[in-house]
Amino acid sequence: MYRTALRNVLAHKGRLLMTALAVMLGTAFVAGTMVFSDTFGKAMRENNSTSYSDVAVQVVDTAAGATASPESKSEKSPVTLTDATVQQLTALPGTASARGVVGGFTGVADKKGDLIGQAWTARGANFAPGPDGKDTRYPMAEGQGPKNGKEIALDRKTADKGGYKVGDTVRVGSNGPVLEAKLTGVFTTDDPVVNSGGSLTLFDRATAQQLLLEPGRYSSIVLAAKPGTSEDTLLSQVNQKLRPEQQIEVRTGADLKAEDEQLITKSSENIRTMLLAFAGISLFVGIFIIANTFTMLIAQRTKELALLRAIGASRKQVTGSVLVEALAIGVISAGAGLVAGVGVGAGLQSLVASLDDGMPTGSLVIKPLTVVVTLLVGVLVTVLSALLPAVRAARIAPVAAMSSGDQPTSHKSLMVRNAIGSALAAAGIALVAFGASKGNADGRMPVAFGALLAVLGVFVLLPLLSRPVIALVGPVLGRLFGTPGKLARQNAVRNPRRTAATAAALTIGLTLVSGLTVIGSSLTDTVDRAVTSSMKADFRVAAANRMSLSDKVPAEIAKAPGVAASSPVTLVTWQLNGTKRDIVGLNADSLDKLVEVTMTSGSMAAAAQGQLLVDQDLAKKLGATTGSAVEVTYGDGSKGSLTVGGVYKQGGMLGGAVLANSEILKHDQQPYLNQVLVKGTGGETEALKQALKDATGANPVIEVQSRQEVRDGFSQTITFALNMMYGLLAMSVIVAILGVINTLAMSVFERKREIGMLRAIGLDRSGIKRMVRLESVVISVFGAGIGVLLGCFTAWAINGTLKSSLPDMATVVPYGQLLLFLALAGVVGLVAAFWPARRASRLDILDSIKTD
Repeated sequence: MYRTALRNVLAHKGRLLMTALAVMLGTAFVAGTMVFSDTFGKAMRENNSTSYSDVAVQVVDTAAGATASPESKSEKSPVTLTDATVQQLTALPGTASARGVVGGFTGVADKKGDLIGQAWTARGANFAPGPDGKDTRYPMAEGQGPKNGKEIALDRKTADKGGYKVGDTVRVGSNGPVLEAKLTGVFTTDDPVVNSGGSLTLFDRATAQQLLLEPGRYSSIVLAAKPGTSEDTLLSQVNQKLRPEQQIEVRTGADLKAEDEQLITKSSENIRTMLLAFAGISLFVGIFIIANTFTMLIAQRTKELALLRAIGASRKQVTGSVLVEALAIGVISAGAGLVAGVGVGAGLQSLVASLDDGMPTGSLVIKPLTVVVTLLVGVLVTVLSALLPAVRAARIAPVAAMSSGDQPTSHKSLMVRNAIGSALAAAGIALVAFGASKGNADGRMPVAFGALLAVLGVFVLLPLLSRPVIALVGPVLGRLFGTPGKLARQNAVRNPRRTAATAAALTIGLTLVSGLTVIGSSLTDTVDRAVTSSMKADFRVAAANRMSLSDKVPAEIAKAPGVAASSPVTLVTWQLNGTKRDIVGLNADSLDKLVEVTMTSGSMAAAAQGQLLVDQDLAKKLGATTGSAVEVTYGDGSKGSLTVGGVYKQGGMLGGAVLANSEILKHDQQPYLNQVLVKGTGGETEALKQALKDATGANPVIEVQSRQEVRDGFSQTITFALNMMYGLLAMSVIVAILGVINTLAMSVFERKREIGMLRAIGLDRSGIKRMVRLESVVISVFGAGIGVLLGCFTAWAINGTLKSSLPDMATVVPYGQLLLFLALAGVVGLVAAFWPARRASRLDILDSIKTD
């Protein structure tokens, strides 16, 4: 029996080719994911290995710098790191040396004025030379370090990218006006930020403090331990000396390095999990192909298997022989997938490097676990997919050897299947309705589980759905394509299980693709309405990496020509009635000119009287109404109360609470400056935009955006995420296409006599080709159509779970894109049918008719 099974593999290798390819692609995705994540993780760890080599203990002021959070900027710490702190720590018995470090955001403009690299990886620091005039952290490859506010030094990579040489004038910017300085030195460094593609600009200490923090203040202090003093001992000494407050953090170098390695490991695992999820989708699609292939093979070998049963083969032996065939295919395909997976891993590494040339790379890592998992997954998926067809094969009666044609499908089994599918779909829809009725986060689990059950139920019901759905297009096919069209429809509904199994592969892919598209469109619409519908201003000015702007920027913008009204948008985190809340600040005199607010009670004018405006949701949570008082705990710890001057609808960009900047500045002299809104005398004009850029010194890290550009920025982020998802789902769509090709090719062989008869009675070769192609298109569009409907339903259910966090979210169906998906599915069916149709048209008439 085993020899027979192996002979069958060799005898049907052409028919099993697409199945093997499907398994190979799925396992290649698994292997490639594991190789890439292991390689990426190793490269990141090696890149980070020297980060804390000279650090025994690090003291960090977490509230320092413009990049601190609104909350940390609101909660001022009484402790700051100064020269006095450095001297205190230097005097500790275990300290060999202590140096103050200034760090913050600093962007470098190239010669065209554009930012070099990405905003979130652009850093600035202080050059701290020793008695010899050198800073061991930043050895100069050319020139020397900066000595005054008109000099800077750049890392080698940034200087090369900008085309700068020692002596050139370089424009750099942080969160305020731009600085033009002479490049005095180019240095090398093993700083992970630079190694990861970021830029590093060095200033002298006073300039760094002035630009990035405040005079005399450090963001951190790094201590080296004396020989014989452990890091933990020095840590204890520092803690006793400083008695750190809530904004001061003291850590050993070993702890910092271990934490970074843990973050790298977690990041690598997250990447692996995400990619493996999509690999799992591809393998899941492959299951339908494998099961369909073996079902058709067994149907074609009914007589052969019946004869084996007639001459003494047991059911167990027949089942075993089919599973041996699957095992052989699984081993071969998984082995090929492992080899291809190494190439996929290398390709992913090259792709990441091309997107960001600063990302660390290294030699490919192929762990034994990768080999074992890939082979095991490939074999198990193939064997388990073939298990049900194998069991069916064992049930073939010996008497079937004396009959001709396929065994009829059991109506009882179809009835059982339809009953199960109906129950699953009904239960799923009921759960979704129940979860949606909750209207809050409590309904998320019922909605998610219900959507899953409903999708599974529809998958089970696909054979039942195929007949009436495909029957709808029958008259159209007949009128447009004549006899080949009628035959294509009949072939598509002849075996509903086969049609369903073939269509299911595309259904899975289109469910995910269309679901993501609807969710993306809904999010884009929600963000658009939330951010720009309340924005009356013509422009917003904000830092590229969303850091806090310098408090000098609003004054410079207000003086720009063409500005009719402007206001800094600040953000503080205070306690309202005992709970931390974010409060947005605007200038009361320009509030109605810059933002659109729909008041349900009270008036916007109340803001000018120092009163608080809240949205309906926050008012409900606070139990407040217009005229009532709210207890406030300010960021500096003092307490007071604010009168609610009005309640407005969901505020979009305004959030849940609005207060005049004049009131905020009474309790916080340096609030988080999020952006500046500007209204022009002549509206939104290019002249005004240029004037605003000039007002910031054409700083490359400060963006001046119109309302449309703000809208486009959010939509581009969502579009990028969607495109990445589409790319990952492409593998499952390719596997689905292989399934269509495989099913049609095997169907052509199965209907060899029928095709011969059609040719004999006058259907020409082009008619045969058209029949097979139309059958493929019908099945593909049917699967895609069901997938689109399921995707829309799933997206609607998921959107319902987001209502608590996005109350204004509505499901937006992009009909144009969904129709495009259906059209592409038709093209996929047409392309997939090319080889099977060509093969069918070339069958010899007499040879086909006499086929037994």
